[in-house]
Amino acid sequence: MRPLFLPFFLLTTFSAQAQQFSAPELASWKKQAQQISITRDTYGVPHIYGKTDADAVFGLLYTQCEDDFDRVEMNYLDAIGRLAEVEGEAALYHDLRARLFMDSTQAIAIYKKTPVEMKKLLDAFAAGTNYYLATHPTVKPKLLRRFQPWMPLMFSEGSIGGNISVVSIERLKAFYSQKKSSSWINADFEKREREPVGSNGFAIAPGKSASGNALLLINPHTSFYFRSEVQMVSQQGLNAYGAVTWGQFFVYQGFNENCGWMHTSSQADSMDEYLETIEKKNGGIFYKYGGKLRPVKVEKVSLPYRDGGKILRREFAIYRTHHGPIVGQKADNQWVAVRMMNEPLAALQQSYLRTKATGYASFQDVMKLNGNASNNTVFADSKGSIAYWHGNFMPKRDAKFDWSQPVDGSNPATEWKGLHGVTELVQVHNPASGFIQNCNSTPFTVAGSSSPAPAKFPSYMAPDAENYRGLNAVRVLGNKPVFTLDTLIAAANDPHLTAFDDMLPALLTAYQPTSVEKTNAPAMAEAIEVLRAWNHNYSTTSVAQTVAIYWAERLLAKARARVPAAQPQLDYISFTKFALANTSPPEKVAALAEALDDLTRYFGTWKTPWGDINRFQRLTGNIQETYDDQKPSLPVAFTSSSWGSLAAFGARAYPGTKKRYGTVGNSFVAVVEFGPRIKARSVVTGGQHSRPGQSHFTDQADLYTTGRFKEVRFYPEDVKANAEKTYHPGQ
Repeated sequence: MRPLFLPFFLLTTFSAQAQQFSAPELASWKKQAQQISITRDTYGVPHIYGKTDADAVFGLLYTQCEDDFDRVEMNYLDAIGRLAEVEGEAALYHDLRARLFMDSTQAIAIYKKTPVEMKKLLDAFAAGTNYYLATHPTVKPKLLRRFQPWMPLMFSEGSIGGNISVVSIERLKAFYSQKKSSSWINADFEKREREPVGSNGFAIAPGKSASGNALLLINPHTSFYFRSEVQMVSQQGLNAYGAVTWGQFFVYQGFNENCGWMHTSSQADSMDEYLETIEKKNGGIFYKYGGKLRPVKVEKVSLPYRDGGKILRREFAIYRTHHGPIVGQKADNQWVAVRMMNEPLAALQQSYLRTKATGYASFQDVMKLNGNASNNTVFADSKGSIAYWHGNFMPKRDAKFDWSQPVDGSNPATEWKGLHGVTELVQVHNPASGFIQNCNSTPFTVAGSSSPAPAKFPSYMAPDAENYRGLNAVRVLGNKPVFTLDTLIAAANDPHLTAFDDMLPALLTAYQPTSVEKTNAPAMAEAIEVLRAWNHNYSTTSVAQTVAIYWAERLLAKARARVPAAQPQLDYISFTKFALANTSPPEKVAALAEALDDLTRYFGTWKTPWGDINRFQRLTGNIQETYDDQKPSLPVAFTSSSWGSLAAFGARAYPGTKKRYGTVGNSFVAVVEFGPRIKARSVVTGGQHSRPGQSHFTDQADLYTTGRFKEVRFYPEDVKANAEKTYHPGQ
C-alpha cells in the first residue's frame, strides 16, 4: 500500500521523545513500519498485515499501545517485579516474589541463546512498543521508557495469574519480613472468599453440528479489559484471530483458518511444595537431604520502592534449595520450598507456535514443548476433530506420596522423575458424545458419558472438583442434539443458576411458620412464594434472583466462619453443601430475613429486579475503574459463576454505591465454525479502546450486556468492506 503522509505533530515533536532512542533505531523502525498495514474495522478491532511474522508482532504491539498503553506497561511492571517503584512499599513483596523465580539477568541470558526466528519476534516486540513511544511523545510512562526484547521471557504464557501467582504473598511476607511469623498460612484458605475467575470452553463435533463442521466456544472469565481483540496476518503463514493479553505478541485464546484453542484455568498439579528440614550451625544454614546436610543457597538482593518522591531500597536475603526458592515456613526448622515449571523460552515458543498449528496433530506436536503449566485446552479444527487436554506441564511423581500437601524434602523419593508425555495426560479426542466442555472443573465429566475414567490416571493429574458451571454445561450440551453458531451462543448464555437447585429446597423446607409468624412477617411469606415459583433462571426483571442471591450470600458468610482453619480448601459445591449442613433451619430463615431487610434499606423495597442492582458501567477506562450510582450504567442479567452462571459477571458494591458493578467474568467471547470458510462472531466487555470519548470505548456494551455478538471480519475482503481506517504504524 502506498505510504501516507507523515503527520505534522510527528515532524514537530518527534525529537522530544526520541532522545532516548538512537537515530539508527528510529530509521530502522520507521522502515519496518512502512511494510506493516493496520486496518481498524467498524468496531476498532485491528487487523495487522505484515510481510513477516516479526512485522505482525511489531504492528500488534504498536496497536496495543494505541489502545491501552497503561495496561501494557502495568503488565510488564508486574511480570518483571518493578511494581513497587510505582505503587510504593505495599508492592514490595510482590516484586520479591517475581525476583525469587526469575530476574532480568536470567532473562537476558535466555534471550541471547534464543533461536533466531524467536529472537526476531522478541526484537519486534520491543521495536513496536518503543516506536509507539517515539511517535507519541505526550504519552508519559509510569516507569518503563524503553522496552527490552528479553521482557516477554518473564511474561511468557498469557494466563491472568501465571505460575507464580499460586505463591501466597502473605506467606512470603511472613517469612521474609523482619517480623517473621512461625504460623502456618494455608494459601488455599486465603482464596476462599475471592470471586472465581476461570473460563468456559465448548467444542461441538461435526456429528452434533447442523453444518457438519466443528464448532468452538471461547469464553475466558478474567478481570475486565485484561485482553484485547486482534487479528495478526503475515506472508509467512500467520493468520490468527482472538484475544491477546496486553503486552504479549501471541493470540492467547483464538483461532486460525485451520483450528481454534480455548484455555481454561486448571488445578492440574504442576508444582509442588517441599518441607525442608533446616539446621543452622557454624554461621551457615543447611537442609537435610538423603541423610546428609546441604547448604541453603543465600542471595542478597536490593529491591527499590517509591516513597513519595524518593526511591528507597530494601535489602533481602533470599534462600533456595535444589527444589526451588523458599517461600515460607511451617515451623522454625521447617521451611517451604516451591518447585514449578521455570522454562520461559519453552512457554513462549509454545504460546506462539500453537497460533500457526494446522490441525489436531500439529497442535499436539506443539504441546510437546510442555510449556503450559496453568491451563487446560479445548480444541476444534477444520478437519472435524475436537479434543481436550487437562494441563500440559505435568511432572512424574511417586504415587505413594500425597502431592496435594507439602512433601518431605529430605527424602530423595519425592524428586520429580521427568515429565509425562502429552499422550499420557488426561484427555479426550473425538468423544462419542459429540461435545466437550470445561468450566475449570473436573475432566472426568468433560464429555458427558464419553469422559475419561479417573482410575486410569494418577490423582495428582486432575484433583479438580466439579463445579456448578460444569454441571450446567453438561446439561446444556448433552440435552441438545444439534448446534449452530446461534444455538451455541444460546448455550453459552443459558440462564440456569445450578447452585440454587441445591440451595433453595433447604430454605423452603426450613420455612415452617405458625399462622401468627406468617401474619407478623408478611414480606417473608411473600418472598418464600416468589422463590418457590422461580425457575432458577437469571433475568434482569427477576426479583427472585435478587432475593436468592442476597440470601445465599448471607447464609454462606455465616457458614464460612465455621469451616475449620486447617481444613483444605473446599470447592464451591462442597462448600455449599457444608453451609447447608452446618446451618440450622432457623438460621436459614434468619438469613432470608436479613436479606430482605438489607434490600429494603438499600433500594426502598426488597422487590427489586436483579437488573436494577447488577450493572455494567465504564466511566474512566483506568485500570482501577470508579463507579457511581448517579451516572449511566446498563443492567446485566448474568451473574457470578459461583451460582453456576455460564456467562459470568462478578460484581459488587463499591464505596458510595448501593448498586453492584461488574469487574470480572465474561471478557472476550467468541464462537467459531470451522469449515471451508471460517464463520465467527465475538463480543468484548465494553469496547476496544480505553479512553472515554472514543467511539469504541463502550460501543459493544449493549451487545455484551444482552448476550449478543458481532460478526468477526476474518478474510481480507470482509475487513476491507468494513474498514474504518487503514494506516502504517507511526501515522
